Amino acid sequence: MSKIGLIIKKEYTTRVVKKSFILMTFLTPLLFVGIIILPTWIANLQDSTKKHVIVVDRTNMYHEVLKSNDIYTFDFVNGSVEQIRETNTNNKDFTALLVISDDLSRNPKAATLYSEKQLNVELKSYISSLLSKQVEEQKLAAYNIPDLKEMIQDSKADLEISTIKWGTDGEEKEASAEMALIIGMVAAMLIYMFIIMYGTQVMNGVMQEKANRIVEVIVSSVRPFELMMGKIIGIALVGLTQFLMWVVLTFILLTIGSLFMNGSLDMSAINDLSAMQGISISEVENMTTDFYKMISSFNWLQIGILFVIYFLGGYLLYASLFAAIGSSVDNETDANQFTLPITLPIILSIFVALYSVRSPESSFAFWFSIIPFTSPVVMMVRLPFDVPTWEIILSIAVLILSFMGTTWVAGKIYRTGILMYGKKVTWKEMWKWIKY
Repeated sequence: MSKIGLIIKKEYTTRVVKKSFILMTFLTPLLFVGIIILPTWIANLQDSTKKHVIVVDRTNMYHEVLKSNDIYTFDFVNGSVEQIRETNTNNKDFTALLVISDDLSRNPKAATLYSEKQLNVELKSYISSLLSKQVEEQKLAAYNIPDLKEMIQDSKADLEISTIKWGTDGEEKEASAEMALIIGMVAAMLIYMFIIMYGTQVMNGVMQEKANRIVEVIVSSVRPFELMMGKIIGIALVGLTQFLMWVVLTFILLTIGSLFMNGSLDMSAINDLSAMQGISISEVENMTTDFYKMISSFNWLQIGILFVIYFLGGYLLYASLFAAIGSSVDNETDANQFTLPITLPIILSIFVALYSVRSPESSFAFWFSIIPFTSPVVMMVRLPFDVPTWEIILSIAVLILSFMGTTWVAGKIYRTGILMYGKKVTWKEMWKWIKY
């Protein structure tokens, strides 16, 4: 095995067995899947709780409105609030007492909910929605205009503009600009996070070896450039390993979670909740089908491959500069003055990405997706919007040539700075090392 290969193996094996790496690798997918599945599961547990409401309807107008179902039970009784409260003092089965004292179409404040404990928003909203719908129908009927309700319903414009994307072979696929925005921004943020996180690891690793004088022993056996490249490539493989494990574990957990949710969800509760929101189960199914159609309209193979390419290209570009800084300073305080100018372009790329999702074909977005210091982030935002192939090739070519150049420059700084101690380094001093 070559010397660089040995360094890569050492960097890789020492980092993947760390507790921090193992915890982050397994906890991150759990957290991500939990954010998706846990709220739905908790909502289902809450929604399936039986709620018993005693109703005193002094108008006798709302018996047909407040109907019992699998979640809510309405019992109509007569009597005063005090009598009902005294009668049910020892009965803790009812949730609330609803008193309707007047026609709600004339007096909107004639409905009152009593309870011993603080009521939740769900119960109040459910009762309010049922009574409000009835009041609306009463007011419409008071106009005494035939078919007024149907006329109002027909006049409502609930537009749903579909977006269809033509393929090269003329095939039509349902697309979504909103989904393209989400995919692009998530990919861009992952690239940004990986570059900063693993680039900083390279710098800290070099500074630690330099501070402990371990590097003096290492460079007696290998050239400084080989040491630098071994460290950069080894940490890059650690990042790719972690990312791939995140993808695999997330997919497995989502599959298990979906099976669990399908077996545990109370469909009757979901029916009631959907009805309360004015959405039918068929509409929910249609929305789910449309979502999968939109997801399938994207070229995930291309996005995945280019994600790896831009991650490696951007990482190698910035990691070489981080390694050069780590070799030039003795502590983190000195490193801060050099890291800010290097990280400014990658920070700027996030702001450019926010603009690019609104106008992915603009010249502004184009040039920043070609400039190598911003292209890994900006191009990932543009990819879901079908960037021309020649732009992708040009961007990758410029990125490759750039990280080869920065690696050469970083190597010149690294070979001198790695063995220098106790001296405050300036940009002018680094420039001398490059020309040397």
